[in-house]
Amino acid sequence: MQHRQSASKAGVVFIIDDDHGIRESVSGLLDGEGYACAGFADGMEALAALRTGLKPSVILLDIAMPRMDGWDFRNVQRADPALKDVPVAVVTAAGFSEGTIRSQFGDVCVLRKPPAPGELLATVARLAQRAVPADGDN
Repeated sequence: MQHRQSASKAGVVFIIDDDHGIRESVSGLLDGEGYACAGFADGMEALAALRTGLKPSVILLDIAMPRMDGWDFRNVQRADPALKDVPVAVVTAAGFSEGTIRSQFGDVCVLRKPPAPGELLATVARLAQRAVPADGDN
């Protein structure tokens, strides 16, 4: 697990992707915009962090990963009342259609790898606005 979280007015973003380079590049882009980022190599690592009380404003989720892939992570997330409302953007190179992804993942944004930096930033900003503050304040 890569974890660089500090207080951030822009919010905390979980980057769940088995590609270390992608986690680092996305984190660097988001750090520059004021987001705190935490990177995880698979869904199991991310769930462990979520269950310790770490709550992101947004989750960026890959589909194809070892141990726990994006499909399984999202199923667990959606079944957990404390986690189900955290906004998710699926960031994938998998060949599934957006309709197929949404039919299985629910209300998510879908970005194709590699996402354009502007598209990624706009998506994260939009989803972060939907997030419920973890401490109950704005």
